[in-house]
Amino acid sequence: MTTRDNSADTPVATGDATLAPRPLGAAPTEKIRSALVRYRVLAYITGIWLLVLTGEMIYKYLLLDDSSTAPGWLFYIGQVHGIFYMIYLACTIDLGIKARWKPMTTFLTCLAGTIPFLSFVFEHTRTKDVKATFGL
Repeated sequence: MTTRDNSADTPVATGDATLAPRPLGAAPTEKIRSALVRYRVLAYITGIWLLVLTGEMIYKYLLLDDSSTAPGWLFYIGQVHGIFYMIYLACTIDLGIKARWKPMTTFLTCLAGTIPFLSFVFEHTRTKDVKATFGL
């Protein structure tokens, strides 16, 4: 692992890869690595539950003649997604603070858990960016 100077404005070369300048005030690499893992896990869990919720809503409101005839347990799908989404928000904000993301980047990443499939896209993009910036 290579340590980097926070005040460096030029990319740092490590082996074959050149890292982007490390943002000022960013957390230590180990803290960013653990925050990234938490973010990635929650992005996938939230994305999967959002897809399940989307399927539930299609079934309940498009396929059934009367949504009141839907099984009562379908109510809990939205509740579970909501709980995981709140944890996803906390993990996203934690990573955003540690990696010193711009506020709009953090905001858009938080919103990714509300649009089907978008949490998977953002997870891939943000992971690639954080790994490139911090040499993870």
